[in-house]
Amino acid sequence: MGDPRKFDPTFKGPIYNRGCTDILCCILFILALMGYFAVGILAWSQGDPRKVLYPTDSKGQFCGQVGSPLEKKPLLFYFNILKCASPLVLLEFQCPTTQICVERCPDKFMTLVKALRKEDDREYYKQFCKEGVDMTKVITRRCLPALETLKGGVVVVDNKTTFTDDLGQNINATDLLEASKKSNVVVEARAVAMRIFEDYTQSWHWILLGLVIAMLVSLMFILLLRCLAGVRVWVMIIMVVIVIGYGIFHCYMQYASLKGQAGSDVTIKDLGLQTDFSVYLQIQQTWLAFMIILCIVEVVIILLLIFLRKRLLIAIALIKEASKAIGHVMSSLFYPLLTFALLSLVIAYWGITAVFLSTSNEPVYKVFNTTECMYSRDTCNPETFNSSNITTECPDAECLFAFYGGETLYHKYLILFQFYNLFLFFWCANFVTALGQVTLAGAFASYYWAFKKPDDIPAFPVFNSLGRALRYHTGSLAFGSLILAIVQVIRVILEYLDQKLKGAQNKCAKFLLSCLKCCFWCLEKFIKFLNRNAYIMVAIYGKNFCTSAKDAFFLLMRNIIRVAVLDKVTDFLLFLGKLLIVGIVGICSFFFFTGKIKIVEDAAPSLNYYWVPILTVVFGAYLIAHGFFSVYAMCVDTLFLCFLEDLERNDGTADRPYFMPERLLSILKKSNEGVKTVD
Repeated sequence: MGDPRKFDPTFKGPIYNRGCTDILCCILFILALMGYFAVGILAWSQGDPRKVLYPTDSKGQFCGQVGSPLEKKPLLFYFNILKCASPLVLLEFQCPTTQICVERCPDKFMTLVKALRKEDDREYYKQFCKEGVDMTKVITRRCLPALETLKGGVVVVDNKTTFTDDLGQNINATDLLEASKKSNVVVEARAVAMRIFEDYTQSWHWILLGLVIAMLVSLMFILLLRCLAGVRVWVMIIMVVIVIGYGIFHCYMQYASLKGQAGSDVTIKDLGLQTDFSVYLQIQQTWLAFMIILCIVEVVIILLLIFLRKRLLIAIALIKEASKAIGHVMSSLFYPLLTFALLSLVIAYWGITAVFLSTSNEPVYKVFNTTECMYSRDTCNPETFNSSNITTECPDAECLFAFYGGETLYHKYLILFQFYNLFLFFWCANFVTALGQVTLAGAFASYYWAFKKPDDIPAFPVFNSLGRALRYHTGSLAFGSLILAIVQVIRVILEYLDQKLKGAQNKCAKFLLSCLKCCFWCLEKFIKFLNRNAYIMVAIYGKNFCTSAKDAFFLLMRNIIRVAVLDKVTDFLLFLGKLLIVGIVGICSFFFFTGKIKIVEDAAPSLNYYWVPILTVVFGAYLIAHGFFSVYAMCVDTLFLCFLEDLERNDGTADRPYFMPERLLSILKKSNEGVKTVD
């Protein structure tokens, strides 16, 4: 797999005299960014996020929009909600009945026939223009029937199972329930979202405190690894096993405490989808599932530790050296803040552009009618509809707002703009990640190839490495990021096709699609691994991406056994470190937000779902720990490649001494003849 590295007496670490690499890809990336900004400007000029925030009446007007004539009418009222049971609701996202904005929903059960009997009822009914529906309640700014379900599953409205409409027909409350469900398929999701939002407003300061604690624990963990790497690794392994063991014990206790309680034997399948997720914690099957998952994780970790016990010493030595390198290059610990800021900017730009693109359509009106009509569902203009021949041929036809679309050139290619937005998001996100990897690799390579550490380490290694990456290797970073972005977009397309084919009966197509998804998943993982090592070579030698990827791949293949033993074992140990930090922060947040810590019981906020801040803290703690440990992992990978090259370049003689520390030399049973390295 290629020729081993030759001894070069002039090589002292990352090359300073280098030239620009992959210039064509750099130009392409700049042009793509200019196009990305153009798409964003176009979307911002055409889009209207109000379409997401406010319900829309039959004329396409926004209910409750500040500064509009409907400012004091924030709620949407359906004239005949029974029409919302039509399949067209799901196809066109609009109920085929007249809808108006109202100041408040009706609070009386009333039909047109009933309203005409009394003058007071008639006056009350006028504010809703035409025929009323029934007693209603407010959900997601829509007026929907206030239905109730009695024992035995009987659905009632106004304590009645049926009611009479203005045509004298008896309507079953069950039909009203089905119409209500289809009138707004996101009602339950929005209700849950509102409760989650309320929980965030009550607990956001405690969540921030939990994330700060996670950051401090991560930083302390990294600093302690420098002094007590060997001890900390073994303590970390034992504590991970203990933390998971406690999780198994807690799940068993919850499972045992629910035994014999009424309703606890209900299965998750029978329970179905519930908006109140605390219901799932009241059944035994949930805790049994948690306990089984944790048991599997515990057994896997223990087995891996048993089979890899002889390799842990080598991995610990590499981690010790990485701890020492980070100690001499402390600024590397703060570099993830720059990566986080840039990724946040990329995600925010993509999200805002996506919203503006999705809301840049124009209102489309269609013909709706109850009888047969040749113009049914045709596009119409509400301003000229009454004077058209459609009303003559179809007297009951109405021109109602259907959905947002458009027939202009911009609207025809809107899907391509969305695709371009997604593709550039992947490209830019991968570029930011690549920039961080090259910067850290250059800094840690400067440490390794300094013969007398820390005297020979150049000043400001992180800053200098970042400058070299941006000045000379923007094209190489864009090249590697482009390859990865293409694979990721293909995976997104395959997931989209998989969702579309879920209802299909063609098993061959499903099998082929599953194989393609698996292959591209493996390809993405391989490209990430190859890119990471290629960026290390770019940072050291300043060559283009393809040459660096080839050199890194051949170097790893020439040392495939060491790659499997050292690199992957250290990755596993670092993963255990992240798992430990997340476990500690997660357990503490669980006891706090559930009010089980007596000292701070009164300080715990009252929440709809206590798992909302817990999961947020756990997820945030993982991201924080991953940010710190990503520096550690990049340090280990860089030192590992430098270590392999050191073995090929040098032989330990006075003319060709090893640059590795004494610790690694002793493990490999090698030494520098007549030369003392600094450890």
